[in-house]
Amino acid sequence: MFLSALYRYPVKSAQAQSLSVSPVGNLGLQGDRRWLVVEAENGRFLTQRAWPRLGQISADYGAQGQLLLAAPGRPALEVPVPAADDELRGVTIWRDTLRVPDAGDAAAAWLSELLGKSVRLVHCPEQRARYLPSGYGLNSDRAAFPDGFPLLLIGQASLDELSRRVGRSMEMLRFRPNLVVQGAEPFAEDGWKRIRIGDMTFRVLKPSVRCILTTLDPATGERSADREPLTTLKTFREREGDVLFGQNLAVDGEGELKVGMAVEVVE
Repeated sequence: MFLSALYRYPVKSAQAQSLSVSPVGNLGLQGDRRWLVVEAENGRFLTQRAWPRLGQISADYGAQGQLLLAAPGRPALEVPVPAADDELRGVTIWRDTLRVPDAGDAAAAWLSELLGKSVRLVHCPEQRARYLPSGYGLNSDRAAFPDGFPLLLIGQASLDELSRRVGRSMEMLRFRPNLVVQGAEPFAEDGWKRIRIGDMTFRVLKPSVRCILTTLDPATGERSADREPLTTLKTFREREGDVLFGQNLAVDGEGELKVGMAVEVVE
């Protein structure tokens, strides 16, 4: 088995970046989901579930770590990383509430015009990261702005089997993984507890619960009229009302991941 793809998402619910190499540590891949768009009024987080235009945003990092935003028909914007304790804003992401630095009026105006809604952009410095959901991981585990866990892994064979059942090819980015593993049987990752990639050990914490976001075409943002692949997933991957696909991970220590690295099941 080997690592066949690496993806990060600098802004939650914006476009993916395909990487060939990435540092990885307590918060997952370096720079992954460190930025979040929230409602200006109440700090509640926005995602493509309700705001598919977020999927038009491409984001990258500059030489000094600044965020570089682009979208069709919009001028590019460079957003400096705010100081960890400046202009703190209360935000809510699912059941978590936290106070994180606001990225300023220029970013807010750029995003508000794109979305047609008054929003703010916030950043998660490492010292303000969230704990994982209760009952999962270690006290030292943290996450920035993913739904709950620092890393998401999907087996390529699992997607291939899903595509076979749907009757057409499903894009991996519908599921927004960080790590894709090739060479295992379909859904082999369901039975893993610990894996090793390079010098690092990754703990498999829980399956990923899937939602309507998987029905959005990652290139166009259009929703599948037949609600695929969620419709098919429900026929064979539903457990106690949750539709499961992929596994959430945490990593012990820090290091570097490269596409092509061997993946070993430890437990």
